[in-house]
Amino acid sequence: MWRWLVFTVVVLLGVTSCEPPVALLSDRGDPSPSVSRPPEPFPLFDPEELADRLVAIQRQWPRNSLPRPPAARGVNCARTRCVALTFDDGPGPYTGKLLDILAGHQARATFFVLGRMVAEDRGENVRRMVVEGHELGNHTWDHLPLTQLTEKAIRFELTNTQKIVRRLAGVKMTMMRPPYGSTGKRVAAEASRLGLAQVLWSVDTLDWRDRDTRMVTQRATQATPGAIVLMHDIHATTVEAVPAILAQFTQRGYTFVTLSELYGVPRLVPGRAYTSMGDGIRGTSSAEIP
Repeated sequence: MWRWLVFTVVVLLGVTSCEPPVALLSDRGDPSPSVSRPPEPFPLFDPEELADRLVAIQRQWPRNSLPRPPAARGVNCARTRCVALTFDDGPGPYTGKLLDILAGHQARATFFVLGRMVAEDRGENVRRMVVEGHELGNHTWDHLPLTQLTEKAIRFELTNTQKIVRRLAGVKMTMMRPPYGSTGKRVAAEASRLGLAQVLWSVDTLDWRDRDTRMVTQRATQATPGAIVLMHDIHATTVEAVPAILAQFTQRGYTFVTLSELYGVPRLVPGRAYTSMGDGIRGTSSAEIP
């Protein structure tokens, strides 16, 4: 009963914005330069109402029809201009349109999903992501700053997202992205325990702050070979920027890859933090790529 109750608590939690809260640490352990409002406190819940909502969601979860990913591609990012487009905080109302755009360009991306959003979406978009060759990563259940949580709470945020994506899409995720890039020793330890590498980014489009399609396009296309570009598929302006981003990168001879394709291995080191291909196992610098 307790396990059911704990799991249902997360169903009603709200998705926070990607605006960094006060005193968050960056991936380098320094205070974040973007200081804003602190995270809101945990609300109180009616256990019976939460249980009823989870039961309603579970009734609509698909069963015995897990999607099959396409065959792996032979992309060698040590010899090819690659860029990894990543999208956080979904799936949301614009994710389907984004998937249509990516499919039209035969582009693959990585989606760091929120467990709560996957539950609300009932797995529809994550299943499509798998079928179309995209990669899924864990972005926690509720987008809380992990460095401000207890070890038990960190484990809860990551574990329940792992479970729901495995249940709905048949995927065991091997990567996570801490909300706000807020990480530290305790976060790394829990990620390692769950077999999750920490993947951050090298190009931040700041699309959560500047809801401007032109600005997002300019920032994203500054990426160099081996870059990891951070965007959010919960913003309409970001999705509207993607066609131009894809067109500009295509003109420059880039291939759009998942993070596993970027690093050239099916699994990164659990707990370790990665920000670009330069952190990878191949040890190839962008200078080697023509």
